[in-house]
Amino acid sequence: MTDRGIIIGIVAAIATALALAIVAWLLLRRRTARIASPEEAAEAAEQALAGFDTQGAVVGADGGGALAVDRAGRVAVMKRDGKQIAVREVAWVALRSTAEGILIDTGERRLGEVLVAGVDALDVRRLAPADLRRLVPELRRA
Repeated sequence: MTDRGIIIGIVAAIATALALAIVAWLLLRRRTARIASPEEAAEAAEQALAGFDTQGAVVGADGGGALAVDRAGRVAVMKRDGKQIAVREVAWVALRSTAEGILIDTGERRLGEVLVAGVDALDVRRLAPADLRRLVPELRRA
């Protein structure tokens, strides 16, 4: 093998290794971030919202969204935002039951609507405090 053949082989090996590294990086980057557990969701809500004392939390089947309810009847909605979890407090009337799960309109352009997939109204009701109608003024009118 000539010196030129060796150089071409080395360059080809480097190019192949670089191409494989780029493909691996792209695949890992595309991996969807998930909220792993109700405990992770509860912790994020308590850290983000002052005085939030989680009574219960639920994570969607796909890990894309989560809900937490505190003992005072406050509702927190969560969505993964890169490595962080974006948390917003929403009113009970922002929750809507759909065939796919609970859809929450955050009222924010950046966060948008959050779907808590596979969760139904009964699941959310189980999270709520027993005296929710007394705690949440919007529900007293219903």
